[in-house]
Amino acid sequence: MRHDAPLAPAATCTTCPYCGVGCGVKATPDGLGGATIAGDANHPANRGRLCSKGSALGETLGLGSRVLHPLKRNPAGSYDRIGWDEALDAVAAGLRAIAAEHGPEAIAFYLSGQLLTEDYYVANKLAKGFIGTPHVDTNSRLCMSSTVAAQRRVLGSDTVPGAYEDFDSADLIVLVGSNTAWCHPILFRRMQDNRRERGARLVVLDPRLTATAEDADMVLALKPGSDAALFAGLLVHLADRGLVDRTYVARHVAGFDEALANAREIAPDIAAVSVATGLKPAEIAAFYELWASTPHVVTAWSQGVNQSAQGTDKVAAILNCHLATGRIGRPGCGPFSLTGQPNAMGGREVGGLANMLAAHMGYGADEIDRVRRFWQAPHIARHEGLKAVQMLDAVAERGIRAMWVMATNPAVSLPNADKVRAALAGLDLFVVSENVLSNDTLAARPHYILPAAAWGEKDGTVTNSERRISRQRAFLPLPGEVKPDWWIICEIARRLGFGEAFAYAGPHEIYAEHAALSAFENGGTRDFDIGAHAGLGKAGYDGLSPVQWPVPAYRPQGTARLFSDGNFFGSGRRAQMRPLAAPKLAAEIDEAFPLLLNTGRVRDHWHTMTRTGLSPRLSAHIAEPSVHLHSSEITRFGLVEGGFARLASAHGSAVLKVVADDGVSPGELFAPIHWSGETASDARIGALTQPLCDPFSGQPEMKATPVAVAPVTYRFEGFALSRDPFVLPAGGWWARLAVQGGQGRLFATDACVEAIASLVRERFGADELTELIDRDGGSYRCAVLREGRLLAALFLAPTGRAPLWDTVKAVFADPLAIVENRLALLSGRNPGGADPGPTVCACFGVGLNAIRSAFAAGATTAEEIGLQLKAGTNCGSCLPEIRRIGAQARASEAA
Repeated sequence: MRHDAPLAPAATCTTCPYCGVGCGVKATPDGLGGATIAGDANHPANRGRLCSKGSALGETLGLGSRVLHPLKRNPAGSYDRIGWDEALDAVAAGLRAIAAEHGPEAIAFYLSGQLLTEDYYVANKLAKGFIGTPHVDTNSRLCMSSTVAAQRRVLGSDTVPGAYEDFDSADLIVLVGSNTAWCHPILFRRMQDNRRERGARLVVLDPRLTATAEDADMVLALKPGSDAALFAGLLVHLADRGLVDRTYVARHVAGFDEALANAREIAPDIAAVSVATGLKPAEIAAFYELWASTPHVVTAWSQGVNQSAQGTDKVAAILNCHLATGRIGRPGCGPFSLTGQPNAMGGREVGGLANMLAAHMGYGADEIDRVRRFWQAPHIARHEGLKAVQMLDAVAERGIRAMWVMATNPAVSLPNADKVRAALAGLDLFVVSENVLSNDTLAARPHYILPAAAWGEKDGTVTNSERRISRQRAFLPLPGEVKPDWWIICEIARRLGFGEAFAYAGPHEIYAEHAALSAFENGGTRDFDIGAHAGLGKAGYDGLSPVQWPVPAYRPQGTARLFSDGNFFGSGRRAQMRPLAAPKLAAEIDEAFPLLLNTGRVRDHWHTMTRTGLSPRLSAHIAEPSVHLHSSEITRFGLVEGGFARLASAHGSAVLKVVADDGVSPGELFAPIHWSGETASDARIGALTQPLCDPFSGQPEMKATPVAVAPVTYRFEGFALSRDPFVLPAGGWWARLAVQGGQGRLFATDACVEAIASLVRERFGADELTELIDRDGGSYRCAVLREGRLLAALFLAPTGRAPLWDTVKAVFADPLAIVENRLALLSGRNPGGADPGPTVCACFGVGLNAIRSAFAAGATTAEEIGLQLKAGTNCGSCLPEIRRIGAQARASEAA
């Protein structure tokens, strides 16, 4: 054995940067700036499994789209590279000047659930404790703030009572407003394992029949906004059947009689619930009986509940039912919030929301004083700040003059996004900490862009949906002049004169201070206590194992469940059941806007695609922004399946591809949130969504915006593939996505064949250009080669006969492959083999045609497809689609 051979790089145990499941990841650097990715079998959140997004993390690590140096906007509106000292001095001077002229509350920070806890902590400490502005909020306001508000109002604290292992031992799991199969696939696999191994039942409550609904025992497609009516009716049912745990309620719960009386007003009987929800009485009765007769029941929810102007009441309605039956804090039962971002909960722990200070403390006089004394803060904020939507209103109205945005893209994600983008552009001082060179928020032209560390370079902690704190460890060096967010914030603090309070040697010292604050004058009076970590040094921090809080000094192993003893954090250590407002939507449809727009995520993308959009694998399943609607509505509004439609609300509009989806009820639409001005011509769904907010949480109603829909027509459709950027004709529709080997666009245009051909010849005239032109038929196809290798391709056809690009894309994927038969390529055939078809399984890259062939050859189940092709054997999020393909194959054979 050679002793001078280089050692293989070691795998780093870290945490996935996507949803709140908080999966453990093993990353092994490849020495070229990337890494191979695998699930961490020892992490309790995922036990080695990863979803399609997590599996593809290695494809998102390149530096091509990264901002690597501080940038300053020049008078011409473009950007100049500057040094860190100049950038930090200028930002600090700008904040100081605005505070002096307009007061500290003219300054705001807008943060993100993708920041690490340590970044979040120092940002809040600087703003709320030392600058003196309460106006610090986060994109988690759009995600889980209704749950936060409801848990604080009902439980007395922002506490998720249970743990993921409850999904393993529950006998009934109810999913409310959550497409878990796509949005939290690793947890959904645990639920399905429980169904298979223990016979657990799964109920889905959702206006839309999603992939999750396809793998459920009972599906209730209730009307949008009627969740609270359904659970109010359940409370009445429990009371009328004598199933309330009166002893538990008497000992541990306040407000039961008032909450029950209120529920009787909202839902006096099943007939009233039927009218409110649109469900059949028999469906409601069956659900109530199942919930009531199953002691071990977990009710879990996500954005379908939270993103509502009555989201707080919806969560409270669920909590009321669990409290009335004592089904909380025990194994296999309880209410469970499925968090949307990797560190939404960590941000809540440090005060990332405008109505909180730090360590789950609010703005009570004693809490303000406690945090002030601990921080030795000279300018502690004395009242709650503006929540996200109101904060941007204040920017538009010039009440807020300076804003620092970190790790988020509000010009896409906030409701009424066109107004948001315009407001940001009018700030006196607009600072963005980012790791990408270009997004919609950066298009609002901040004065300074500060290059921040990305996943793989960051070092800190995150907290997942079950309160589990995990380390996110760096396995790549910081590129260029990139710095961690905590370092940038502390350097600004130092320049503002607060250096002594921000003199941290590293994130381990920040975390230890955060832990010490959580235990400060606590004594069991507050839920969040990680005092066992207050003395953690660097070695202990670096080796920190995943642990569920609370982690008080006397219980360093952490806590799986809370409230098993019935002791809550409300007055007298009781929970407080809450009456609900009469369920209704924030805005009703009318003649001008006759449809309700529902929004959400797709399987393989995340937020505004600044990370997932870099992965060809993740872009292969759903390639273009679309609107899903019932086939009857396509006919009603004169649309064409596969054509285009313009959606318009009172706030904005978008043009999307039309998809027939009878899982969407008549009168409703569904559109994914991911596309931005960077990735599509006109698909920013945030531009349409309404800014009406929940009165307790400030979370906007993003699931039920009244809209109109009308057809949009183009003469031609096509696709373009190119190693380098290629400009398409102005005025058309396009969607850009990552493809292996370069860039891809799907597009539609009114430009004629000759105009397209002229563009191609002008751009690629020096290369080998082969064209097929049918002027009479209105089609054009070209392949551009250089030394026999495919450099670019463009196919165009009349609308309705749009060419498919799967075969040409497969050839384009290898930049070194020699194209032997250009005519075969231009015909759309793969000169070198079979066409895999559109991707179904992103984890293993299995196409539709391969799955169809396997069913045709005799496979009968999704499990057999998994054995043959591996499809569906990782995260399982494609299993519903594989089952649909199998059902279609059987139906075709029977016909």
